[in-house]
Amino acid sequence: MRKILIMLALLAAPVQAQQVTSANGAVLRALDKISGTTKDYEMVRGQIIRVGNLEVQMNDCRFPSGNPAGDAFAELEIREEASENRLFSGWMIASAPALSALEHPRYDIWVIRCTTS
Repeated sequence: MRKILIMLALLAAPVQAQQVTSANGAVLRALDKISGTTKDYEMVRGQIIRVGNLEVQMNDCRFPSGNPAGDAFAELEIREEASENRLFSGWMIASAPALSALEHPRYDIWVIRCTTS
């Protein structure tokens, strides 16, 4: 019974927000599900890269302050080439890529880390 009360107390404890820093860029990884190949893309804020017929724009990348190798999360917009329809718009988290993922039949794209230089 005491263990349960301790666990409940830990669960009820307030969670403190983690301080984050914006980075100049990010490293993304793309998987072509048909060929099985992966490729890493290093990009800077605002840049658009092409992955097959997809256009990927990275708007921001953030990481825990003082730990650039820590858990990154990036704001991305992904659309098909020559189309205004967005396939993905939002934040992707490096440690949990399936939490907010691109739904595409051929390509998977996820965040690896932020870059500071």
